[in-house]
Amino acid sequence: MFGNTKPLEIEVGSGKGLFMSTASAKNPQHNFLGIEINSKCAEHAAGRLARAEVSNAIMISGDAEPLFKERVPAESLEAVHVYFPDPWWKKKQRKRRVLNERSILDFAKALRVGGRLHVWTDVLDYFEETVEIIAEIAPELGVPIPEEEVEAQHDLDYRTHFERRSRRHRIPVYRVRYEKRA
Repeated sequence: MFGNTKPLEIEVGSGKGLFMSTASAKNPQHNFLGIEINSKCAEHAAGRLARAEVSNAIMISGDAEPLFKERVPAESLEAVHVYFPDPWWKKKQRKRRVLNERSILDFAKALRVGGRLHVWTDVLDYFEETVEIIAEIAPELGVPIPEEEVEAQHDLDYRTHFERRSRRHRIPVYRVRYEKRA
């Protein structure tokens, strides 16, 4: 896809692409693939990447689940990023959550040893449920490592637009990363 062998990081649910444009510019030694199910947001994110003129980032519109099952080889990823996924509040909708047993197992399989899974949300219930599921079904991801909030230097110095909104309104953000063990 990128025509090189640089380490690949995938963001699931890229939204408007703030993380993709920032991370790809700061880390030219890595490739970045953004996946967004909302086609209008994916188009916006792709436009942002085009304006930034980065050659190491690509946006696609679609569902990440079949991509991970059918196209992402085992132990091939440097990192998976999931920032502020839709919480799907109602109990009957929870099966639609990005972070579920199926996706977590797919992410764990796709990560290389030492690869990272980054999860951030402003929904405590979703965060706690995700941490419990990972501990239960994917112990190879290790223990959750808290990620500290970093002071923003300017208006777009956030991982995502949701992080900016949460911090401006003093909504707690729960941040954790996992590092896959052998």
